[in-house]
Amino acid sequence: MFTLIIGNKNLSSWSLRPWLVLKMLGEPFEEKHIDLTASDSKARILACNPAGKVPLLIDQQLRITDSLAICEYLADCFPAAGLWPDDIASRAMARSAVAEMHSGFQALRGELPMNVCADNVGFVPSAAAQTDIDRIISLWEGLRQQNQHNGPFLFGHFTIADAFFAPVVWRFVSYHVALGGHAADYVRHMQQLPAMQEWHAAAKAEAQ
Repeated sequence: MFTLIIGNKNLSSWSLRPWLVLKMLGEPFEEKHIDLTASDSKARILACNPAGKVPLLIDQQLRITDSLAICEYLADCFPAAGLWPDDIASRAMARSAVAEMHSGFQALRGELPMNVCADNVGFVPSAAAQTDIDRIISLWEGLRQQNQHNGPFLFGHFTIADAFFAPVVWRFVSYHVALGGHAADYVRHMQQLPAMQEWHAAAKAEAQ
């Protein structure tokens, strides 16, 4: 059985990604939590991961750090799950979208940190953050328009791309980002996933 070490569900966007992939795979795994707000969090993380970060996936003697590396490993372990699209062009687009999310959108990350239970009414993003928001909406609109006949996710069925944008879903909800069209439909669909509802309930329990 896999062990996944994660941070706070209310706050840790990086932890959500591989957690959601494992949930969508239906694979049993053990969760271990480290409270990132605790004074000893850094020491606890370093004790299990010399890179000093969460998430961490443990598979017997193998320890995999970084959310993308973990998701790639799970895609290799479960090729039939289609965590990357089968079509070579779609697979390239999915990897491109994931790479952009993995390394970009710095203004969005800085101004709209993930806080699942927050209700940031009246939030006004800077011009830089709005540019990031507009880019994500445009990306979602284009992918959903192209793949809407194959299912409700970005590439029709669930892929790593959906896992990587799952934290943005919570950001857009909690910061009341105005959405319409395919983007609004996509956020509603992602929110309604049982796994996302489970994550939200756990985040709410943490925040109490």
